[in-house]
Amino acid sequence: MSVLKIATAGSVDDGKSTLIGRLLYDTKSLTDDKLEAIKTSSKKKGYDYLDFSLATDGLVAEREQGITIDVAHIYFSTETRSYIIADTPGHIEYTRNMVTGASTSQASIILIDARKGVIEQTYRHFFINNLLRVKHIIVAINKMDLVNYSEEIFNRIKTEFNKLNSQSDFAEQQITFIPVSALYGYNVAQLSEKMNWYQGETILYHLENLKLDDSNSEEARFPVQNVIRPMSDEHHDFRGYGGRVAGGVFKPGDKVTVLPTGLTSTIKTIELFDKKLEKAYPPMSVTMTLEDDINLSRGDMIVRGDNQPEVTQDIEMMVCWMDDKPLQLNGLYAIKHTTREARCKIVDIKYKVDVNTLSRLEEENNVGKNDIARITIRSTQPLYIDKYR
Repeated sequence: MSVLKIATAGSVDDGKSTLIGRLLYDTKSLTDDKLEAIKTSSKKKGYDYLDFSLATDGLVAEREQGITIDVAHIYFSTETRSYIIADTPGHIEYTRNMVTGASTSQASIILIDARKGVIEQTYRHFFINNLLRVKHIIVAINKMDLVNYSEEIFNRIKTEFNKLNSQSDFAEQQITFIPVSALYGYNVAQLSEKMNWYQGETILYHLENLKLDDSNSEEARFPVQNVIRPMSDEHHDFRGYGGRVAGGVFKPGDKVTVLPTGLTSTIKTIELFDKKLEKAYPPMSVTMTLEDDINLSRGDMIVRGDNQPEVTQDIEMMVCWMDDKPLQLNGLYAIKHTTREARCKIVDIKYKVDVNTLSRLEEENNVGKNDIARITIRSTQPLYIDKYR
């Protein structure tokens, strides 16, 4: 069964938690005690409906304020697919949380309040999904029940969002617009007669039928985590290299190059415990042996000879700064790279991004918590890098 990782995004009170709660309810993923707690709490608040936002807002502060602060990961399954939803906060001060949630997602649901249309937060959320190359975007225009299920309003917001999308540099991104009322479940799992002018899919049907890309990229990358030498009589001459496949597919017989030395060899075996495998791919953790006795150590990388990463000490990158202390130009930092750590220096801050307008602030060098900026670093040792996309 395939797994689909989804991030949610939207402004405060756009209904992210309610939408997720409704998905859980409609897929019968809420436990009896959780559903009973939602019924009791909704009744205490005087609601004549079930407040499904209570299904996801886990922190006490969230429940008290009725907002999302932390990144909550919600798990549920249908007969055809398993899902992991990162319910991310909408406030600007929690941008780093949203980046974290979207960084591993294959799809994203951006909610827009039908009464408000495209707002600054929409720019921010679209930019982050675009930056992180999330391919499948569902724009859920929510609270249609509060605008009398107006097709005109839906089309106006769709046009506004498409103007925003015209600024995208990610041509592979696929955007789907769905009018919904998360509160009542309209067009979430079931199509609603209230919006019979809409001839598209429900959110759940769309998620169920998304065609996911094969994660086995052409870039075969195997960072070495450990050199395995049992030093026993039975395996006296055994030398294996343990690690987790980060990209691509490796097979016995493949011609490979070892970085940083550039030495070449051939994969002799790929092993998992007492089994010998025909191939290894992400995210498998395996042991490789090579035909030649090459000096490898932790932090080195095995790649296919015909497809190698760039090896450099100078890297230009986009960063979302997550620390309370601002990023320091010329500052020295530790950088985690595959299975090792290196040191690096911030040699240039090219520009900061105003995520509300998508403009570049080229004279702005103050990069604080939640800011996104393009910088250049120089590392103390060569790193093996690929383009993020």
